[in-house]
Amino acid sequence: MDKPLILQVSTDIRLELINEHHAEDLFTCIDANRAHLAQFLPWVGFMNVVADVSAYIQTCKKLQEEDKEISFVIIYQNKLAGRIGLHHIQTANRSAAIGYWLAKTAVGKGIMLNSCKKLIDYGFGAMALNRIEIKAATQNLSSQAIPEKLNFIKEGIMRQAEVVNNNFLDLVLYSMLREEWQERQSLQNL
Repeated sequence: MDKPLILQVSTDIRLELINEHHAEDLFTCIDANRAHLAQFLPWVGFMNVVADVSAYIQTCKKLQEEDKEISFVIIYQNKLAGRIGLHHIQTANRSAAIGYWLAKTAVGKGIMLNSCKKLIDYGFGAMALNRIEIKAATQNLSSQAIPEKLNFIKEGIMRQAEVVNNNFLDLVLYSMLREEWQERQSLQNL
């Protein structure tokens, strides 16, 4: 059996490759944060029992086997606090998009910002990606703060690009290129 992939973000934060043993804790976290998450995430209403989360995890694992996605749970102080992953991986174009969410009680502690940094390092390093995107609803200022703080380039607005709660949402598209990330990292290390 392969050792599970864990990306250590800090002493308090780690990203664990999503697996079946996370199903119950992931469901509990989603269930406790329904109102918070449902504002901008279309899948929340489909996660009604642990079995729904287990099916989602199986889909994640299948997509990972096909090199189309890599999904992690975010563990903060040894408790599941959210999820993050690289989705829509296009190996030919060496690009992917980051998706993430966090429990309301974990917001504002730097957890997502630092988790994104670690995942971006992994994407540009181990996965040899060239471009990483982040999309956030125009009304979701908290989600937009992450790529803004990470100095992603705001490319524009994708009009009515996602349906959430039977409403079309506009999405802000941000991107980072490998060379830009490496340059920013080397400047920070001076």
